[in-house]
Amino acid sequence: MRILVFGASGATGRNLVSQALSQEHSVTAFVRDPSKLNVKHERLKTCKGDVQDYRTVENAITDQDAVLSALGASNPFKRDLTLIRGVQNITTAMIKRNVSRFIYQSFLGVSEHRSELGFLIARVLPIFIKGVILDHKEKENIIVNNNHLSWTIVRCSILTNGPFTGNYRDGEHITPTGIMPFISRADVADFMLKQLKGFKYLSKKPRIMY
Repeated sequence: MRILVFGASGATGRNLVSQALSQEHSVTAFVRDPSKLNVKHERLKTCKGDVQDYRTVENAITDQDAVLSALGASNPFKRDLTLIRGVQNITTAMIKRNVSRFIYQSFLGVSEHRSELGFLIARVLPIFIKGVILDHKEKENIIVNNNHLSWTIVRCSILTNGPFTGNYRDGEHITPTGIMPFISRADVADFMLKQLKGFKYLSKKPRIMY
């Protein structure tokens, strides 16, 4: 497939790019600073731009089969409204360019069904990263309220830089087996790319954790 990855120079984004290339996809990496990606491949195209620039976003989305977003806030303790505007630009451009498949990396701390996840996730964590959670909620709403998109919102547990294992749990209402659930970015990338091949979680919000 021809896929576009937003946030490609971030920790999860780099895993998405490398794994997608190993699966023989053609990848366009949307980045603000191409030097941070540090990946070379004949099936990799780099698009330098800012998600706030609608024209650049639309040009990157043209002729893609699917869009994956691993956009993350630079400061976990503050709201980042630029990313909200970015997701709005992405969804608007996808409609205009007739690209419907959108896989978005979110966080399981979003308020919907959060009470299922235990005291730390439900009550403590939102105190410290309230801004990030609110941002994800607003971005999720933009995606969900768009009837023209075939979306999957992946609600990740606490991210680590651990290795790829391929051994993780996923489901809409799975709960932690310990105090705090974790998942490696490599396994998140694996799960996101798997959504390109199936429809189990079409228009759904699966959680992923060990």
